[in-house]
Amino acid sequence: MASPPRTPEALPRELGAAGLARRIGLLALLFAVIALLIATLPGIGEVRERFADAKPGWLVAMVVLELCSCLSYVVAFRGVFCRRLEWRFSYEVGMAEQGTNVLVPAGGVGGLALGAWVLRQGGMSTERIARRSVSFFVLTSIPNFLCAMVLGILIGSGAIATAGPQVVAAIFGGLALAAMILVVALPRALRRVGPDHDGPLGEDGLWTRLRRLARRAAGAVSGGVGDAGMLLGQRPPYALGGAVGYMGFDVLALVCSFEAFGLGPSFAAFVFAYVIGQLGGLVPLPGGIGGIEGGLIGALALYGSPLAQATAAVLAYRVAQLGLPAILGSVAFLQLRRRLGRDEAPAALCEPVEEGLPVFRVRLR
Repeated sequence: MASPPRTPEALPRELGAAGLARRIGLLALLFAVIALLIATLPGIGEVRERFADAKPGWLVAMVVLELCSCLSYVVAFRGVFCRRLEWRFSYEVGMAEQGTNVLVPAGGVGGLALGAWVLRQGGMSTERIARRSVSFFVLTSIPNFLCAMVLGILIGSGAIATAGPQVVAAIFGGLALAAMILVVALPRALRRVGPDHDGPLGEDGLWTRLRRLARRAAGAVSGGVGDAGMLLGQRPPYALGGAVGYMGFDVLALVCSFEAFGLGPSFAAFVFAYVIGQLGGLVPLPGGIGGIEGGLIGALALYGSPLAQATAAVLAYRVAQLGLPAILGSVAFLQLRRRLGRDEAPAALCEPVEEGLPVFRVRLR
């Protein structure tokens, strides 16, 4: 029997094609304004000199590595959500998510919202989307938290000598360790919320709906963290390799940017400064613009980089880190709209076969 036609869901207005196109224009305008300020503002002559003496080969390598980071995100996406997804579809969804994270001021939530909408239209169940979105966030965050914990503790204890303050490193290392312990303990704590029994369906007041929503969210988070643990135990190459590559290639891209403008600090201090500097992206600004730049420049300067070099390297790196996903993600988004407009269900193959189908047994003689 043919499956009933899917009912299309409306895409949030801020994630529509017109809204994303407008934000691409604003991002290009912002880049132009920043370039104009660098070229004309007094007091930053050393930064201009760094740009004038930049080594083009290293900048090309930076762009290539940043592209590898974007593609690693796609690999991790397919490995976590469903290994049966077509590579082309996985690329379109993963790249569109990254482009949305750059263009929509939602602290990274915009990309998840777009991905959830696409997968739901593509035939994946809401429960699987919610659980695997949590798993994806956990797995792609593990490399950052591990680096912050290990390097923070080593630098803070003096085992690794750096130019930066040991107490700051120790604090961030301890916070990263506490966060990882909290995530491990989270499923057991959330399971105590209990099942969704709020009385008869007629009792549908505001408080009842809020409790039901909280329980569903708790179930999705608990299940998602549990799925992440299961994936770690299975050690799937796509999920783990993609998560490591997503951060690793991004770090190497920043290394190449520093090489283009001079030399950076020691590698351990460099990676630690990168991790804590990226916390500026938690500010809900489009692509973290302003927050990440300030966090990275401040952290890198704190741990040994000359301020002018850190400023030039971070600004060049951020052009690639924002520009590539914005352009490629916008193209991928248009491809997704056309694909889903043809009433395709590319994610339906990730769902289990419906129960109740007849089973045929063949007796072998």
